[in-house]
Amino acid sequence: MALLEVIEFLDETGKHIIHRIPEHGSGEIRLGSQCVVRESQVAVFFRGGQSLDVLGPGTHTLTTANIPILVNLIKLPFGSKSPFRAEVVFVNMREFVDMKWGTPQMIPYRDSDFGIVRLRGHGTYAIQVDDPQLFVNKIAGTQGIYTTDRIEDYLRSMIVSKLADLIGENLTSVLDLAGQYDELSGAIRVKLADDFANVGMVLKAFYITAITVPEEVERAIDERAQMGAIGDMNAYLRFKSARAIGDAATAEGAGGLTGALVAGAAGLGLGGAVAGQAIQGMQPGAPAASGSEALLQQLENLRAQGVLSEEEYQKKRQEVLSRSGQGPSIPDQIKQLAELRDQGILTEEEFQQKKQELLSRL
Repeated sequence: MALLEVIEFLDETGKHIIHRIPEHGSGEIRLGSQCVVRESQVAVFFRGGQSLDVLGPGTHTLTTANIPILVNLIKLPFGSKSPFRAEVVFVNMREFVDMKWGTPQMIPYRDSDFGIVRLRGHGTYAIQVDDPQLFVNKIAGTQGIYTTDRIEDYLRSMIVSKLADLIGENLTSVLDLAGQYDELSGAIRVKLADDFANVGMVLKAFYITAITVPEEVERAIDERAQMGAIGDMNAYLRFKSARAIGDAATAEGAGGLTGALVAGAAGLGLGGAVAGQAIQGMQPGAPAASGSEALLQQLENLRAQGVLSEEEYQKKRQEVLSRSGQGPSIPDQIKQLAELRDQGILTEEEFQQKKQELLSRL
Protein backbone atom coordinates (compact mmCIF):
# COMPACT_ATOMS: atom_id res chain seq x y z
CA MET A 1 0.00 0.00 0.00
CA ALA A 2 1.41 3.35 -1.08
CA LEU A 3 2.27 5.99 1.50
CA LEU A 4 1.16 9.28 -0.01
CA GLU A 5 3.10 12.32 1.16
CA VAL A 6 2.71 14.57 -1.93
CA ILE A 7 -0.58 14.14 -3.73
CA GLU A 8 -0.96 15.77 -7.13
CA PHE A 9 -2.01 15.08 -10.69
CA LEU A 10 -0.47 16.89 -13.66
CA ASP A 11 -2.71 16.55 -16.70
CA GLU A 12 -0.52 17.59 -19.62
CA THR A 13 -3.18 16.67 -22.18
CA GLY A 14 -6.04 18.51 -20.51
CA LYS A 15 -8.33 15.68 -21.59
CA HIS A 16 -8.83 13.92 -18.26
CA ILE A 17 -12.17 14.53 -16.60
CA ILE A 18 -11.33 12.39 -13.58
CA HIS A 19 -8.20 10.77 -12.16
CA ARG A 20 -7.78 8.75 -9.00
CA ILE A 21 -4.67 8.56 -6.80
CA PRO A 22 -3.63 5.87 -6.27
CA GLU A 23 -5.05 4.51 -9.54
CA HIS A 24 -5.94 1.18 -7.96
CA GLY A 25 -7.16 0.66 -4.43
CA SER A 26 -6.56 3.13 -1.63
CA GLY A 27 -3.37 4.62 -0.21
CA GLU A 28 -2.03 5.58 3.19
CA ILE A 29 -2.23 9.33 3.58
CA ARG A 30 -0.14 10.79 6.36
CA LEU A 31 -1.38 13.91 8.04
CA GLY A 32 1.07 16.65 7.25
CA SER A 33 1.31 15.53 3.63
CA GLN A 34 0.71 18.05 0.90
CA CYS A 35 -2.04 18.01 -1.72
CA VAL A 36 -1.33 20.14 -4.80
CA VAL A 37 -4.45 21.15 -6.72
CA ARG A 38 -3.93 23.00 -9.99
CA GLU A 39 -6.12 25.61 -11.66
CA SER A 40 -9.38 24.20 -13.03
CA GLN A 41 -8.98 21.18 -10.69
CA VAL A 42 -10.56 20.16 -7.43
CA ALA A 43 -9.41 17.29 -5.22
CA VAL A 44 -12.06 15.11 -3.63
CA PHE A 45 -11.09 12.87 -0.72
CA PHE A 46 -12.88 9.60 -1.21
CA ARG A 47 -13.23 6.63 1.13
CA GLY A 48 -15.58 3.67 1.31
CA GLY A 49 -17.65 4.80 -1.72
CA GLN A 50 -18.28 8.27 -0.30
CA SER A 51 -16.66 11.65 -0.84
CA LEU A 52 -15.28 13.15 2.38
CA ASP A 53 -14.19 16.66 1.47
CA VAL A 54 -13.25 18.90 -1.44
CA LEU A 55 -10.11 21.01 -1.84
CA GLY A 56 -9.90 23.80 -4.42
CA PRO A 57 -6.84 25.04 -6.36
CA GLY A 58 -3.70 25.58 -4.28
CA THR A 59 -1.21 23.69 -2.13
CA HIS A 60 -2.78 22.23 0.99
CA THR A 61 -1.10 20.69 4.03
CA LEU A 62 -3.38 17.95 5.25
CA THR A 63 -4.29 18.32 8.91
CA THR A 64 -7.35 17.65 11.01
CA ALA A 65 -7.67 21.42 11.19
CA ASN A 66 -8.19 22.03 7.51
CA ILE A 67 -10.02 18.74 6.89
CA PRO A 68 -12.22 18.54 10.01
CA ILE A 69 -14.32 15.77 8.54
CA LEU A 70 -11.37 13.43 9.17
CA VAL A 71 -12.03 13.75 12.88
CA ASN A 72 -15.72 12.96 12.61
CA LEU A 73 -15.76 10.19 9.99
CA ILE A 74 -12.36 8.55 10.36
CA LYS A 75 -12.17 9.16 14.13
CA LEU A 76 -8.62 10.52 14.03
CA PRO A 77 -7.59 12.29 17.22
CA PHE A 78 -7.27 16.04 16.77
CA GLY A 79 -3.65 16.88 15.92
CA SER A 80 -2.84 13.23 15.13
CA LYS A 81 -0.03 12.38 12.72
CA SER A 82 -1.23 8.83 12.07
CA PRO A 83 -1.79 7.86 8.42
CA PHE A 84 -5.30 7.06 7.23
CA ARG A 85 -6.52 5.09 4.25
CA ALA A 86 -8.28 7.03 1.50
CA GLU A 87 -8.22 7.91 -2.19
CA VAL A 88 -7.95 11.33 -3.77
CA VAL A 89 -10.00 11.89 -6.90
CA PHE A 90 -8.94 14.85 -9.03
CA VAL A 91 -11.77 16.37 -11.07
CA ASN A 92 -11.18 18.73 -13.98
CA MET A 93 -13.65 21.62 -13.77
CA ARG A 94 -12.99 23.11 -17.20
CA GLU A 95 -15.46 22.85 -20.08
CA PHE A 96 -14.82 19.88 -22.34
CA VAL A 97 -15.72 20.63 -25.95
CA ASP A 98 -15.75 18.52 -29.11
CA MET A 99 -16.73 15.38 -27.26
CA LYS A 100 -17.90 12.71 -29.71
CA TRP A 101 -21.11 10.74 -29.64
CA GLY A 102 -22.51 8.20 -32.06
CA THR A 103 -24.96 5.32 -32.26
CA PRO A 104 -23.11 1.99 -32.02
CA GLN A 105 -25.52 0.36 -34.49
CA MET A 106 -28.44 1.20 -36.76
CA ILE A 107 -31.71 1.95 -34.95
CA PRO A 108 -34.99 1.00 -36.73
CA TYR A 109 -37.81 3.55 -37.06
CA ARG A 110 -41.15 3.72 -38.81
CA ASP A 111 -41.06 6.14 -41.75
CA SER A 112 -44.07 7.54 -43.61
CA ASP A 113 -42.29 7.38 -47.00
CA PHE A 114 -40.09 4.29 -46.81
CA GLY A 115 -41.78 2.09 -44.21
CA ILE A 116 -39.21 0.81 -41.73
CA VAL A 117 -35.82 2.50 -41.99
CA ARG A 118 -32.65 2.08 -39.95
CA LEU A 119 -30.81 5.21 -38.88
CA ARG A 120 -27.36 5.95 -37.50
CA GLY A 121 -26.37 9.30 -36.01
CA HIS A 122 -23.22 11.01 -34.81
CA GLY A 123 -22.12 14.44 -33.63
CA THR A 124 -20.39 16.36 -30.86
CA TYR A 125 -21.25 17.76 -27.44
CA ALA A 126 -19.70 19.86 -24.66
CA ILE A 127 -19.86 19.18 -20.90
CA GLN A 128 -18.66 20.59 -17.62
CA VAL A 129 -18.61 19.28 -14.05
CA ASP A 130 -20.86 21.53 -11.98
CA ASP A 131 -20.89 19.77 -8.59
CA PRO A 132 -17.62 17.83 -8.10
CA GLN A 133 -18.66 16.16 -4.84
CA LEU A 134 -21.91 14.88 -6.33
CA PHE A 135 -20.04 13.93 -9.48
CA VAL A 136 -17.55 11.79 -7.58
CA ASN A 137 -20.28 10.23 -5.44
CA LYS A 138 -22.37 9.27 -8.46
CA ILE A 139 -19.67 8.43 -10.98
CA ALA A 140 -16.97 6.91 -8.77
CA GLY A 141 -19.12 5.85 -5.83
CA THR A 142 -22.25 4.50 -7.53
CA GLN A 143 -20.96 3.57 -10.99
CA GLY A 144 -17.45 2.58 -9.98
CA ILE A 145 -16.02 4.66 -12.83
CA TYR A 146 -12.58 6.15 -12.33
CA THR A 147 -11.33 6.75 -15.89
CA THR A 148 -12.22 9.37 -18.50
CA ASP A 149 -12.78 6.75 -21.23
CA ARG A 150 -15.43 4.99 -19.15
CA ILE A 151 -17.11 8.29 -18.30
CA GLU A 152 -17.35 9.11 -22.01
CA ASP A 153 -18.86 5.68 -22.68
CA TYR A 154 -21.37 6.25 -19.88
CA LEU A 155 -22.37 9.68 -21.20
CA ARG A 156 -22.65 8.41 -24.78
CA SER A 157 -25.04 5.68 -23.66
CA MET A 158 -27.20 8.32 -21.96
CA ILE A 159 -27.19 10.49 -25.09
CA VAL A 160 -27.99 7.69 -27.54
CA SER A 161 -30.83 6.40 -25.37
CA LYS A 162 -32.52 9.81 -25.14
CA LEU A 163 -31.87 10.64 -28.80
CA ALA A 164 -33.37 7.36 -29.98
CA ASP A 165 -36.47 8.08 -27.91
CA LEU A 166 -36.69 11.67 -29.20
CA ILE A 167 -36.41 10.69 -32.87
CA GLY A 168 -38.99 7.96 -32.37
CA GLU A 169 -41.42 10.56 -31.00
CA ASN A 170 -40.88 13.11 -33.78
CA LEU A 171 -39.84 11.26 -36.94
CA THR A 172 -42.26 11.38 -39.86
CA SER A 173 -39.86 11.01 -42.78
CA VAL A 174 -36.07 10.76 -43.06
CA LEU A 175 -36.39 13.26 -45.90
CA ASP A 176 -37.23 15.94 -43.31
CA LEU A 177 -34.50 15.12 -40.78
CA ALA A 178 -31.71 17.30 -42.20
CA GLY A 179 -33.87 20.38 -41.69
CA GLN A 180 -34.56 19.47 -38.07
CA TYR A 181 -31.02 19.08 -36.70
CA ASP A 182 -31.12 22.35 -34.75
CA GLU A 183 -34.55 21.58 -33.27
CA LEU A 184 -33.52 18.05 -32.33
CA SER A 185 -30.25 19.31 -30.79
CA GLY A 186 -32.11 21.81 -28.62
CA ALA A 187 -34.69 19.23 -27.60
CA ILE A 188 -32.05 16.67 -26.61
CA ARG A 189 -30.31 19.23 -24.36
CA VAL A 190 -33.58 19.81 -22.53
CA LYS A 191 -34.27 16.08 -22.35
CA LEU A 192 -30.80 15.32 -20.93
CA ALA A 193 -30.57 18.26 -18.49
CA ASP A 194 -31.89 16.33 -15.48
CA ASP A 195 -29.81 13.23 -16.26
CA PHE A 196 -26.59 15.27 -16.33
CA ALA A 197 -27.58 17.27 -13.24
CA ASN A 198 -28.12 14.00 -11.36
CA VAL A 199 -24.43 13.18 -11.80
CA GLY A 200 -23.20 16.71 -11.06
CA MET A 201 -22.65 17.76 -14.67
CA VAL A 202 -24.02 20.25 -17.20
CA LEU A 203 -24.54 19.54 -20.90
CA LYS A 204 -23.24 22.83 -22.32
CA ALA A 205 -23.82 22.14 -26.01
CA PHE A 206 -25.07 19.39 -28.28
CA TYR A 207 -24.74 19.10 -32.06
CA ILE A 208 -25.97 16.58 -34.60
CA THR A 209 -23.45 16.24 -37.42
CA ALA A 210 -25.45 13.73 -39.47
CA ILE A 211 -28.21 11.17 -39.26
CA THR A 212 -27.66 8.63 -42.02
CA VAL A 213 -29.57 5.77 -43.62
CA PRO A 214 -28.30 2.52 -45.20
CA GLU A 215 -27.07 2.59 -48.81
CA GLU A 216 -30.22 0.97 -50.18
CA VAL A 217 -32.36 3.75 -48.68
CA GLU A 218 -29.95 6.35 -50.09
CA ARG A 219 -30.48 4.84 -53.54
CA ALA A 220 -34.25 4.97 -53.07
CA ILE A 221 -33.99 8.65 -52.08
CA ASP A 222 -31.85 9.36 -55.16
CA GLU A 223 -34.39 7.62 -57.40
CA ARG A 224 -37.22 9.60 -55.86
CA ALA A 225 -35.27 12.82 -56.45
CA GLN A 226 -34.73 11.86 -60.09
CA MET A 227 -38.44 11.19 -60.52
CA GLY A 228 -39.19 14.56 -58.96
CA ALA A 229 -36.83 16.25 -61.40
CA ILE A 230 -38.58 14.50 -64.31
CA GLY A 231 -41.96 15.80 -63.15
CA ASP A 232 -44.88 14.24 -65.04
CA MET A 233 -43.87 10.58 -65.44
CA ASN A 234 -46.48 9.89 -68.15
CA ALA A 235 -45.16 12.76 -70.23
CA TYR A 236 -41.62 11.51 -69.67
CA LEU A 237 -42.55 8.01 -70.88
CA ARG A 238 -44.24 9.45 -73.97
CA PHE A 239 -41.15 11.53 -74.67
CA LYS A 240 -38.84 8.49 -74.32
CA SER A 241 -41.10 6.39 -76.56
CA ALA A 242 -41.22 9.07 -79.24
CA ARG A 243 -37.43 9.29 -79.14
CA ALA A 244 -37.17 5.53 -79.59
CA ILE A 245 -39.48 5.71 -82.61
CA GLY A 246 -37.49 8.56 -84.08
CA ASP A 247 -34.17 6.78 -83.62
CA ALA A 248 -35.47 3.56 -85.13
CA ALA A 249 -36.92 5.38 -88.13
CA THR A 250 -33.43 6.42 -89.19
CA ALA A 251 -32.24 2.78 -89.27
CA GLU A 252 -32.19 0.78 -92.50
CA GLY A 253 -35.35 -1.19 -93.26
CA ALA A 254 -38.82 -1.04 -91.83
CA GLY A 255 -38.23 -3.66 -89.13
CA GLY A 256 -36.45 -1.23 -86.82
CA LEU A 257 -39.22 1.32 -87.06
CA THR A 258 -41.89 -1.32 -86.52
CA GLY A 259 -40.19 -2.59 -83.37
CA ALA A 260 -39.88 0.94 -82.08
CA LEU A 261 -43.55 1.58 -82.75
CA VAL A 262 -44.48 -1.52 -80.76
CA ALA A 263 -42.33 -0.38 -77.80
CA GLY A 264 -43.51 3.18 -78.21
CA ALA A 265 -47.15 2.17 -78.28
CA ALA A 266 -46.69 0.26 -75.04
CA GLY A 267 -44.86 3.18 -73.39
CA LEU A 268 -47.51 5.61 -74.55
CA GLY A 269 -50.36 3.42 -73.39
CA LEU A 270 -51.82 3.16 -76.92
CA GLY A 271 -52.62 -0.50 -76.48
CA GLY A 272 -52.02 -3.72 -78.37
CA ALA A 273 -54.34 -2.84 -81.25
CA VAL A 274 -52.10 0.01 -82.37
CA ALA A 275 -48.98 -2.10 -82.14
CA GLY A 276 -50.69 -4.97 -83.93
CA GLN A 277 -51.75 -2.65 -86.73
CA ALA A 278 -48.20 -1.44 -87.21
CA ILE A 279 -46.81 -5.00 -87.22
CA GLN A 280 -49.43 -6.25 -89.66
CA GLY A 281 -48.61 -3.44 -92.02
CA MET A 282 -44.93 -4.33 -92.03
CA GLN A 283 -45.23 -8.16 -92.38
CA PRO A 284 -43.35 -9.69 -95.34
CA GLY A 285 -45.64 -9.82 -98.36
CA ALA A 286 -47.95 -7.11 -97.09
CA PRO A 287 -48.53 -4.20 -99.45
CA ALA A 288 -46.06 -1.42 -98.83
CA ALA A 289 -48.81 1.18 -98.87
CA SER A 290 -50.66 -0.58 -96.04
CA GLY A 291 -47.55 -0.57 -93.81
CA SER A 292 -46.76 3.01 -94.68
CA GLU A 293 -50.29 4.12 -93.96
CA ALA A 294 -50.15 2.51 -90.48
CA LEU A 295 -46.84 4.18 -89.68
CA LEU A 296 -48.01 7.52 -90.99
CA GLN A 297 -51.15 7.26 -88.88
CA GLN A 298 -49.08 6.56 -85.76
CA LEU A 299 -46.83 9.51 -86.46
CA GLU A 300 -49.90 11.67 -86.93
CA ASN A 301 -51.25 10.47 -83.55
CA LEU A 302 -47.95 11.32 -81.84
CA ARG A 303 -48.00 14.79 -83.35
CA ALA A 304 -51.61 15.31 -82.26
CA GLN A 305 -50.67 14.31 -78.69
CA GLY A 306 -47.86 16.84 -78.69
CA VAL A 307 -45.19 14.15 -78.35
CA LEU A 308 -43.67 14.94 -81.76
CA SER A 309 -43.03 18.49 -82.88
CA GLU A 310 -44.08 19.57 -86.35
CA GLU A 311 -40.47 19.40 -87.49
CA GLU A 312 -39.99 15.88 -86.12
CA TYR A 313 -43.28 14.78 -87.63
CA GLN A 314 -42.47 16.11 -91.10
CA LYS A 315 -39.00 14.59 -91.03
CA LYS A 316 -40.18 11.10 -90.05
CA ARG A 317 -43.12 11.31 -92.45
CA GLN A 318 -40.77 12.00 -95.35
CA GLU A 319 -38.55 9.07 -94.32
CA VAL A 320 -41.52 6.70 -94.26
CA LEU A 321 -42.81 7.96 -97.61
CA SER A 322 -39.39 7.70 -99.23
CA ARG A 323 -39.10 4.03 -98.15
CA SER A 324 -42.57 3.17 -99.44
CA GLY A 325 -41.94 4.66 -102.84
CA GLN A 326 -44.80 7.07 -102.31
CA GLY A 327 -44.60 10.73 -101.59
CA PRO A 328 -46.03 14.07 -102.35
CA SER A 329 -45.45 15.66 -105.72
CA ILE A 330 -42.56 18.03 -106.18
CA PRO A 331 -44.84 21.09 -106.06
CA ASP A 332 -46.36 19.75 -102.82
CA GLN A 333 -42.87 19.23 -101.38
CA ILE A 334 -41.90 22.80 -102.30
CA LYS A 335 -45.10 23.99 -100.63
CA GLN A 336 -44.19 22.05 -97.44
CA LEU A 337 -40.69 23.54 -97.50
CA ALA A 338 -42.22 27.01 -97.76
CA GLU A 339 -44.37 26.27 -94.70
CA LEU A 340 -41.30 25.14 -92.75
CA ARG A 341 -39.54 28.35 -93.78
CA ASP A 342 -42.52 30.44 -92.66
CA GLN A 343 -42.50 28.63 -89.30
CA GLY A 344 -38.84 29.49 -88.86
CA ILE A 345 -37.74 25.86 -89.05
CA LEU A 346 -35.83 26.42 -92.30
CA THR A 347 -33.81 29.50 -93.14
CA GLU A 348 -34.36 31.28 -96.46
CA GLU A 349 -31.05 29.94 -97.69
CA GLU A 350 -31.97 26.33 -96.79
CA PHE A 351 -35.38 26.77 -98.42
CA GLN A 352 -33.88 28.04 -101.68
CA GLN A 353 -31.32 25.23 -101.74
CA LYS A 354 -33.92 22.49 -101.22
CA LYS A 355 -36.29 24.13 -103.73
CA GLN A 356 -33.60 24.13 -106.41
CA GLU A 357 -32.85 20.46 -105.73
CA LEU A 358 -36.51 19.57 -106.21
CA LEU A 359 -36.91 21.72 -109.34
CA SER A 360 -33.91 20.01 -110.88
CA ARG A 361 -35.87 16.71 -110.78
CA LEU A 362 -38.63 18.08 -113.04
